Amino acid sequence: MPRKLTGPAFFYGRTGKKSLWNTLFHDKFFESFNPNLLTMKKKLTRREFVQTTAAASAAVAIAPLAGCSSSPYDPKGLPTSILGNTGVVVPRLGFGCGSRWMAVESDDEALAILEYAFDNGLYYWDTAANYGNELISSEERVGMLLKDRRENVFMVSKVGEREADEAKKTIERSLERLQTDHIDLMHVHSIASVEDAEQLGEKGKVLEVLHQYRDQGIIKHIGFTGHATAAGMKRAAELYDFEVMMVALNHMVPSGEEKFEELPVPYAADKGMGVVAMKVIRPRETVEGLAASDLVQYAFALDHFDIVNIGHDSLDVLKANLAMLKEFKPLEEQKMEELRVALDPFYRHENLPWMNPGYIDGSGHSIHHA
Repeated sequence: MPRKLTGPAFFYGRTGKKSLWNTLFHDKFFESFNPNLLTMKKKLTRREFVQTTAAASAAVAIAPLAGCSSSPYDPKGLPTSILGNTGVVVPRLGFGCGSRWMAVESDDEALAILEYAFDNGLYYWDTAANYGNELISSEERVGMLLKDRRENVFMVSKVGEREADEAKKTIERSLERLQTDHIDLMHVHSIASVEDAEQLGEKGKVLEVLHQYRDQGIIKHIGFTGHATAAGMKRAAELYDFEVMMVALNHMVPSGEEKFEELPVPYAADKGMGVVAMKVIRPRETVEGLAASDLVQYAFALDHFDIVNIGHDSLDVLKANLAMLKEFKPLEEQKMEELRVALDPFYRHENLPWMNPGYIDGSGHSIHHA
C-alpha cells in the first residue's frame, strides 16, 4: 500500500519549502546534528538539498511548531476550502491551464490572464504533461510565470504513463518545463477502467515512481483524475491512499447504470480525499439553453467538491468568475432542481466526448512536446 506523507515532506510542510524554512528554522539548528550541512547546502541545487535533508526529518519532527502556521498562499479574500486530508487551504476556484487557456495563441496574453488570476487570489494552477498547442506546452508557458512565484503557487500537474520508467521521464520533463524542483500535487492522469486502476500499484508501475518522488519531497501530494468511468475512479480511491481526486462533473449523480453510493465523489469525500470538479462549463456544448454563470454557481453549490477547476481564455471570463465566487450565495433549492433537470442528458453522459474510447484529455489542439 502507498505510504502516507512523511519524512522530507513533513520537514518542508504542506505549504512549500522556503516559507517554512524561513519561519521555523535557523542554520544553526541544522549544525547541531550535521555540522557539514551548511557547507554542503551552498554547493547543492535546491532539488539536491531537498533530497540531502531527507535523513534529517526525524530530528526536525521534534521541533516546536507553535505559532508557525503562516501560509505562503494568499487567496486575497476569496472563499476557500481545505483540500481534504492534505490540509492545504485552496480557493474554491482553480485556474485550469488546459485546452481553453492554451487556445490563447499569444503567450503574453495568456500569461497576463494567469497573472491577473494569481494577483486576485487564484494560486491553484492545474496543468498536465500533455496539455499544449502547436507552439508550446502548457507546462512551459506556466513555467514562465511560476519561476518568480514558486512558493506562492500550489502547482498541480499530471502524468499519463503507467510504466514507472516512462512516468519518471515525464515527471522529470515536467519539472524542467515548469522551472521548479517540486510539484505540489501530481495526478495519475485519466483512470480509464477498473482494470487500469487495479494495475497502478503493481511493481514497475506509475505509483512506484510517484512514491519515490514523494519520499524525496519532490512531489508533495498524489492524486488521480478521471473522465470516463465512475467504477474505475472509485476503485482507485478504494485501493490506494490517494489524497485528491479530480473528476468530471457528469459523474456526480447516477446515469442509470450506477447507484449513488457507488459513485466516486461521495466515496472519496467520505474517505477524506480532496475532490476537484472539472468539465463544469462543458454541458453548454451538448445541452441548449444553459448559461455559463448558472453552471459555475451550480458547481460551487454542490456538496463534496472542495474546488472547481475552470479554464479561462479571456480576462472578461476570468473577472466574471471571480465576481461570482466573491459574491456567491448558495442557490435556492428550486434553482438547483431546475439545473439538475436541465443537466439530465449531461448526467446520462449523452454526447460527451470524454466518455468515448480513446479520448485524451487536453487534446483539443496539437500538443507541443519539446
